[in-house]
Amino acid sequence: MAVHTLKRVQYLPVSLEKAWDFFSSPRNLKEITPSHLGFQIKSDTEFLQEMYPGQVITYTVKPLLGIPLFWMTEITHAETGKFFVDEQRVGPYALWHHQHHFKPVPGGVEMTDLVHYKVPLGLLGRLANFLFVRRQLNEIFDYRFRKLEELFGKLQAPALQDAVLQS
Repeated sequence: MAVHTLKRVQYLPVSLEKAWDFFSSPRNLKEITPSHLGFQIKSDTEFLQEMYPGQVITYTVKPLLGIPLFWMTEITHAETGKFFVDEQRVGPYALWHHQHHFKPVPGGVEMTDLVHYKVPLGLLGRLANFLFVRRQLNEIFDYRFRKLEELFGKLQAPALQDAVLQS
């Protein structure tokens, strides 16, 4: 069973509260998803306030050849201002477990995404991951990184700031 991991860390020059307000609202997902994926939230937006454990969110996404796929995730864990976890209940992956962590740092917030995923279909799925799934996920998170810098600005990693100050 091949479970793959994707980890991204980003520093934003915003308060922890501002970062949490943005990321804990499912309504903002479309804004940080590449438009060519045709991402659409299908859940009733009246119930899409700040995330909470047990919240179910449904979407359609078009990751391959413009074919719409139904995706349902559940927020399984959430601690305000610290982290939340979404897990796929129905969708394109055999496993999707996405942790979002937030930590205050000098001048802003450190945001960490940690995704564990498994592509279905055994050997065929492993081949698909090698050929395009991993690359597509990296492209999505690269887009998200750039979009977040565009929205909130850029903050140098704290360790790099220390090195610059000491030289």
